[in-house]
Amino acid sequence: MSRINTEQLFDYLKGIQTPMSKRDLAKAFGLKGDARIELKDAIRDLMEAGSIKKNSRKEYHLADKQDIPAIAVFEVIEINDDGDVLALPTDDTALKSQITDPIIIEIRGKKSCAAGDRILVKLKTRGDDEVVTGLLMRVLGEVKRRNILGRALKTAKAWMIEPVNKSDRNTYRLIDAPAELVDGHLVEVTLDQEAGRGSLKKETATLKTIIGHDDDPKAISIIAMFEKGLNPEFPEDVIAETEEMTVPALGKREDIRDIPLVTIDGADARDFDDAVFAEQTENGGFHIIVAIADVAHYVREGTALAREGKHRGNSTYFPDRVVPMLPERLSNDLCSLRPKETRACMGFHLWIDERGELQKYRVFRGLMKSHARLTYEQAQAAFDGVTDDVTDVLIDDVLKPMHAAFEILEKARKKRGALDIEMPERQIMIDDEGIMTGVTLRTRLNAHKMIEEFMILANVAAAMALEAKSAPCIYRVHDQPDSERIDSASQFLEGFGLNLARGNVPKPSVLNSILHKAKDMDHAHLVNEIILRSQSQAVYSPDNNGHYGLALTKYAHFTSPIRRYADLIVHRSLIRAYGLGEGGLSKEEEVTIAEIADHISKTERNSMEAERSAVDRFTASYLETRISAQFSGRISGVTKFGLFVRLDENGADGLVPIRSLPDDYYIHDENARALIGRRRKRVFRLCAPVTVRVKEADRLTGSTILELVNANNGAEIPGFIGKEPSRHTEHKPYPRGKKGGQKFNKKKKKTTTPKHKRKK
Repeated sequence: MSRINTEQLFDYLKGIQTPMSKRDLAKAFGLKGDARIELKDAIRDLMEAGSIKKNSRKEYHLADKQDIPAIAVFEVIEINDDGDVLALPTDDTALKSQITDPIIIEIRGKKSCAAGDRILVKLKTRGDDEVVTGLLMRVLGEVKRRNILGRALKTAKAWMIEPVNKSDRNTYRLIDAPAELVDGHLVEVTLDQEAGRGSLKKETATLKTIIGHDDDPKAISIIAMFEKGLNPEFPEDVIAETEEMTVPALGKREDIRDIPLVTIDGADARDFDDAVFAEQTENGGFHIIVAIADVAHYVREGTALAREGKHRGNSTYFPDRVVPMLPERLSNDLCSLRPKETRACMGFHLWIDERGELQKYRVFRGLMKSHARLTYEQAQAAFDGVTDDVTDVLIDDVLKPMHAAFEILEKARKKRGALDIEMPERQIMIDDEGIMTGVTLRTRLNAHKMIEEFMILANVAAAMALEAKSAPCIYRVHDQPDSERIDSASQFLEGFGLNLARGNVPKPSVLNSILHKAKDMDHAHLVNEIILRSQSQAVYSPDNNGHYGLALTKYAHFTSPIRRYADLIVHRSLIRAYGLGEGGLSKEEEVTIAEIADHISKTERNSMEAERSAVDRFTASYLETRISAQFSGRISGVTKFGLFVRLDENGADGLVPIRSLPDDYYIHDENARALIGRRRKRVFRLCAPVTVRVKEADRLTGSTILELVNANNGAEIPGFIGKEPSRHTEHKPYPRGKKGGQKFNKKKKKTTTPKHKRKK
């Protein structure tokens, strides 16, 4: 096994003169297992000695290269829901290649900026020269032209545009409004800075497109799609390629049409691309079949379909509609595993032993026929002994063996220590006419977990199968959490009497022990959330770094190629590696596989943000009908401008502005995750239970304003034994009750008036 020491690492970095990530360095030196620890130690030694530095991409380079400037020009990308200003270096700075992810810009005093501004920023860095945040010094020049989506409002004097982005609180005067414009129209406009020097409020708007009306039930999804650049329509050449497509003949495919495979999905599922079957074997284990729609048969590299699918990266799911990765002819027809209809498929035969360990696997390409389409609730009822006309004939030969196989796999999951975080998911109730009827929390059943375990098993087999042939693969990578995040979570968990060692990254099983200890506590869901927030973001990568959350060393997405391009790449690579016919991975795709992985990681995040904003808006639409209603909830976020509260009944989030808290001056203590009143010593702490009243809700912006009920005593966590929060993280004068000339006396801790201004 290869080894490495400090001198070798320094000489290597000096020789290549190129920043390298820890993963790439390990690959370059051929390091595996414990040898990676030596690499980590060598990096630490060189960092402490000041010989090397780490850039924003977590790449290491010699200390005399790529020094970070103290001041630089940035462009404001967005102001997020928490009020954070996010910015990137402008194109005319060398920082562009070093800082690839937006950093938070701190705003002090009366300064302000908006999306699109060019700003001068003072950079704050850590000891390793990694940029942490920036401080706004001033806004440079005029605001550039930009497009926004807004609602047209007719006033007595002019047409005004009210942005649907809740971080933009300005209104803009519309120039040259057309005759067909009506009050409430949703419009795309271009903002222009008026001549002369002025603030953002002097921007005017020019109409670009009328896209709908705010009373349209589909307006919420339209807004979410616009904000993230999602297009529900496909180019004509893409649609044309699907028109003559048909299910292929059997040929050399494996015929599994007589095997009673079934699909099990949510009642509101829009595509059915996976089917399952299980039977017990003589040795006490199980033979499991996971069959997936053969998308690679229809979507070939070099076609318009492949180009568009790669561009979209994945499907995006809204409560009332879906923006698919591939056209409806495929997603809802040829690649939808409908009951009693022959469909092309790819899949795995999987054999597990009585301990749930995968003993062998075989990839296949075949023709299948789903024997039934079940919902999770329907399958769960059958497991619980309540069958219907569909499940009654399947219970003994299909459903019971599947559930027995699941029980074995679940035990194996617990044994290997996969992270077991339970977080409820909001479900928007939509009727047949597309009208939202309510918001609830999804119930997670064993039927959900069963399908999840079968899919995980197939995904593991896909990664193993490609590695066995040394074939290209796009892995689903979940890196271990950052030690600083773990330390922060540990500090907070101590308040619940839960001990999590600091200074290192624990195994998932250690975090599970924390979750298990908290299971019977009143604050179990809060502990789940704290641990969830400590985790890294899962991404796609051609390099295998394992999946921390699932406690797996090999993992690739294989089971949903109709809605994820990563899965389609895995299918193509398997086809080529195992000689399964046409539609295999091309050399062109293999060369660009790293770029594809990076692109689809970004499209996935884009879709997640769009889906979340749509759910927020649908939830706000529901709360619009509940103004003044009271709800119980928990403080889910603490910021310098207020508290975010999550409602127990439906998982909705709303903001309690700091100005609405009981009269005091509040300090934001980041370490204690609390707002503390300087005079009254009230503490409003993260995770504390509260009762709130709905004050405002706007479905088009997705914003919900709440106010606390009976907030005079603060909002602490019952039984919380954490350290007392710091009372003096900031020192500013009180916002209320001061007269001219009064100052805050730090020693006396009160406001006083200078002697020369006192009344005699």
